[in-house]
Amino acid sequence: MKSLDILDSLLGIKNAGKKAALATIIRTKGSTPRKAGSKMIIIEDGKLIGTIGGGCGEAEVIETAMVVISSQKPAQYQVDLTKGLFYEDGGICGGIMDVFIEPV
Repeated sequence: MKSLDILDSLLGIKNAGKKAALATIIRTKGSTPRKAGSKMIIIEDGKLIGTIGGGCGEAEVIETAMVVISSQKPAQYQVDLTKGLFYEDGGICGGIMDVFIEPV
């Protein structure tokens, strides 16, 4: 997602009177679906703009983002893709992503 697209989206969300959070991958280690700098907007009604990689890790970030929206306090969340149900058969990437989630 490009910076200008993010700004336009955030402006539209604000003009609609909705709350949202911006999730940004700030650090990665190993194989991850997206790299540092990737962004996703999570709107209070559950709508998403952009992606940080999909799957269970993204779902965990969305859950944390809802808490951030509610509390209006930023948080950092680590998505660990090195283990889990689908690791043995190659269903997950095998890396780690640190995600900063801020209210907007």
